[in-house]
Amino acid sequence: MTKNMEITDVLRELEPTVESLLNRHLNLTKVWYPHQYVPYSDGESFGRKNNRGEVELAGKEWDPIDSKLGEVAQIAWYVNLLTEDNLPSYHHEIATKFGRDGAWGTWVHRWTAEENRHGVAMREFAHVTRAIDPVELEDTRMHHMGHGYNSGDKTPLEAVAYVTMQELATRIAHRNTGEICKQEGNVPAEQLLARISADENLHMIFYRDLGKAALDIAPNLMMRAIANEVVGFKMPGDTIPNFKEHSRKIADAGIYDLQLHVDDVLEPTFKKWQIFEREDLTGDGAVARDEIGFALELIKGAASKFVTKREARREAAKAVEEH
Repeated sequence: MTKNMEITDVLRELEPTVESLLNRHLNLTKVWYPHQYVPYSDGESFGRKNNRGEVELAGKEWDPIDSKLGEVAQIAWYVNLLTEDNLPSYHHEIATKFGRDGAWGTWVHRWTAEENRHGVAMREFAHVTRAIDPVELEDTRMHHMGHGYNSGDKTPLEAVAYVTMQELATRIAHRNTGEICKQEGNVPAEQLLARISADENLHMIFYRDLGKAALDIAPNLMMRAIANEVVGFKMPGDTIPNFKEHSRKIADAGIYDLQLHVDDVLEPTFKKWQIFEREDLTGDGAVARDEIGFALELIKGAASKFVTKREARREAAKAVEEH
């Protein structure tokens, strides 16, 4: 039996679990509406001119002073929203890997509908409150979506491993962005991001528990899939222009950094999956677990170095302010 045939058999065996997890998700999820989180009364037209410079719609052009978000919160909102925007590509990827039939297909479409709501709400909020330069946001959206997202040759099991970590990382990024908004006095922004984070958490739980079931059915195959995704993990927004610079500022602010990746994503997920406690691994599965342990130590080391350097930068900046 080839590896692909084995994985196909695993997906077939997992379908009852998918159906059970889907039903649980539908019972746990709360209905909410983007329009109830957007302060439309704050809105004002941006205006529009034709190609001759003549005003066709009266309004006020965006000015940086219009935004009620601080610099880092703006960057995080911008990156998070642009990441949500690539949903058509994400849908294609998971629909191709998981299929459109049965419980798998029902989940794929449900997940897509819920994720679409996040992008709708964040964009409307950003436009109504003038949180972000709308021209830059739209130009970058066109660029980002024009390139799309390609997960490459991930197997369905690798996709399960990846989205488990990615959904959790997204939840943390949204939630911490919301906390910064709240600290800046922007409670409506925090409330919206908290609502979105709750959705992302349920998505993560679905995939995490599906991954646990896959480990029980095919421990060696799933452990290899997890190892591959831990080592090569990247957020789906990494093709956004200037993503590295944006990520650095987001990390410096403590919204999402390597230490959070270790403490709040990798280690809790590994604990739930009992990565280092399993006794049913053989061959490549055992090798894959060793690779996960090795990768975790490397990431921990890099995270520690980053935190040390960040604290040094903060202390230096504080000393300059005091003098």
